[in-house]
Amino acid sequence: MKKIFMIAVALCMTTMAFAQFEKGTKYVGLSASGLNLTYSGSEKGRLALSANAGYFLMDCVSANAEMKWDTNVDGKPAMFDFGVQGRYYMIQNGIYLAAGCKYKHAKDYNDFLPAVEVGYAFYLNHYITIEPAIYYEQSFKNHSDFSKVGFKIGAGFYF
Repeated sequence: MKKIFMIAVALCMTTMAFAQFEKGTKYVGLSASGLNLTYSGSEKGRLALSANAGYFLMDCVSANAEMKWDTNVDGKPAMFDFGVQGRYYMIQNGIYLAAGCKYKHAKDYNDFLPAVEVGYAFYLNHYITIEPAIYYEQSFKNHSDFSKVGFKIGAGFYF
């Protein structure tokens, strides 16, 4: 029993030691969502790829910029998102809360979407993370058809 307890304590301390959420840290991330992991009233699923970059303005608080490309599995035209986001990492344990806004553009379609997100930065080593997240985007154009709840998974690099 002592061995299991000591292994658990060591694992927790190792995870905490990798936390890179200090002021001045830079962040680059890539993520994917879709394959029916999102849902809205006008579409049944999307495949989306996004890239983001950020900077920690203070301990546990970062400002991020994001670009995203996504396409509908029903064959509708691809969309492009551009946005900003603020993240707050809770007590350096990797759980983060995020809020931001996005501008979405496609042929004959433009929308502004405030968004919220809850995720976890799981450290693989001192710099690289796996980041699963659940998000909600609120459409101003048409709430019932274009607002979206989804799941995404990504990889982040903190330096």
